[in-house]
Amino acid sequence: MQDLTLVMAQLDPLVGDIPGNAARAIEAVREARIEHGADIVVFPELFLSGYPPEDLLLRPSMETRLREARALMASKVASDVLVIIGYPGVREGRCYNLAGLLYNGQWEAEYAKQALPNYQVFDEQRYFTPGTETLVYEHKGAKLGIVICEDLWDGVPVKAAAQAGAEVLVSLHASPYHQDKPAERLRLLEKHAQDTQLPIVYVNTIGGQDELVFDGGSCCVNASGELQVLAPYWQAGLMPVQFLQTSATVWEPQAGEIDPEVEPEESLYCALVTGLRDYVNKSGFEGVVLGLSGGIDSALSLAIAVDALGPQRVQAVMMPYHYTADISKQDAAEQAKMLGVHYEIMPIEPMVEAFMGTLAESFAGTERDTTEENLQSRCRGVLLMAISNKKGLMVLTTGNKSEMAVGYATLYGDMVGGFNAIKDVYKTWVYRLARWRNTQSPAIPERVIERPPSAELAPDQQDSDSLPDYDVLDAILLSYIEGDMSAEAIIAGGFDAEDVYKVVKLVDRCEYKRRQAPIGVRVTPRGFGRDRRYPIVNGWQPGE
Repeated sequence: MQDLTLVMAQLDPLVGDIPGNAARAIEAVREARIEHGADIVVFPELFLSGYPPEDLLLRPSMETRLREARALMASKVASDVLVIIGYPGVREGRCYNLAGLLYNGQWEAEYAKQALPNYQVFDEQRYFTPGTETLVYEHKGAKLGIVICEDLWDGVPVKAAAQAGAEVLVSLHASPYHQDKPAERLRLLEKHAQDTQLPIVYVNTIGGQDELVFDGGSCCVNASGELQVLAPYWQAGLMPVQFLQTSATVWEPQAGEIDPEVEPEESLYCALVTGLRDYVNKSGFEGVVLGLSGGIDSALSLAIAVDALGPQRVQAVMMPYHYTADISKQDAAEQAKMLGVHYEIMPIEPMVEAFMGTLAESFAGTERDTTEENLQSRCRGVLLMAISNKKGLMVLTTGNKSEMAVGYATLYGDMVGGFNAIKDVYKTWVYRLARWRNTQSPAIPERVIERPPSAELAPDQQDSDSLPDYDVLDAILLSYIEGDMSAEAIIAGGFDAEDVYKVVKLVDRCEYKRRQAPIGVRVTPRGFGRDRRYPIVNGWQPGE
């Protein structure tokens, strides 16, 4: 009987930084060998290139850089450790999503991903050719069946590896997070383990890349599908799995560390913090600046920014006008003090009045409408962008998914910015997250959470003046956006027909706005961006 130590390298690569990612891998193997006595170290899918590399894969120099990185790893990695790592590779003129096996200074074998996803945020069929061969590799008496990400969801390559004699399945992943995704993965692992009667090692990446965010959660289940080891979500690190050979063909993973299950609010909040932190840091910004209005959206965004970057890297600006309530000013100042951020007050009345004076002749004979409201918002956008340019701070915009869905935002005004942490968070979840965050430590004044939401662009304005209550609005949006239900089907589900047709028409009409909005952390299965691609100009009618 033998034992075997496999270390799951749950790390955060930088897309395109092939030399840097190779150096991270070399250091991780060294640490895994010293700290855990690793026999095998497994890295995530496409680790050397980072995920997703997108059209970087079309650059001819990509393959050259990868070959250099792999040669460096072969010369630097300890000879007695098997390394399994993901990277793209051109073989006989075709590009594949590969898992390479390095041992004793030699690249011993490669496995090409067979199931290439082409849905939601995935576009792998644009770049990769599907593999056709199963790989079972024997190391120190254990037969390892190698698969990559969608192979596990598809199931066919998993069964093929089992039929080819695999005793342990090793699956490399770059599986992006969305709400409820961690539980989906564990159910899938349980099913395939039970179907094949084999233990499965699942190694996922971590960190943010543009709008995608990866939660980690690398784990191992035994042949019955029971969870034996679970790495912490939202933390990079090395997690060992101990295997014990209990018979000639059976390797049993031993019970190890299992990270406690977290509340849905905590998981979602961590996703937003991780996505913002990595976007700002990987992009090289000094920090962020945002408009702090005294409302719930900017309040939650400020808390996320402070948790992601620290208060010293966050600037908040209150930009009041005639319609800004005194309690908004008070609450913004209180939160800024509570979180310890740099805070400034910049009244926009002189700017708005100057614009209105210039426009007076052109606007003569017209009634006041949303034009004047939008002008206030655009003045605020100008101030924030000026601060951004001068101080090297990225503007963090603060609109939630409910507002972005129905166009309740101003182009070149409150939509100005480089990133939006809550872009994919429905308004009802904004409140849930704000309440949860306050259970950890004081971060958002209670009155901000309790008062009715308002854009404060007109006297006594409230969001409910022009939109259904957010509980109703979000339920309609979930059905239409996430569920692709028709207006008629939503009405049949018990919603008011007038509300449904109004919301559906707003969603369809405002596609042009969303195309011009900053990117943000994707946390639902149907975020605005890669997931949902509708034409801006079209004649589709929702029906009445």
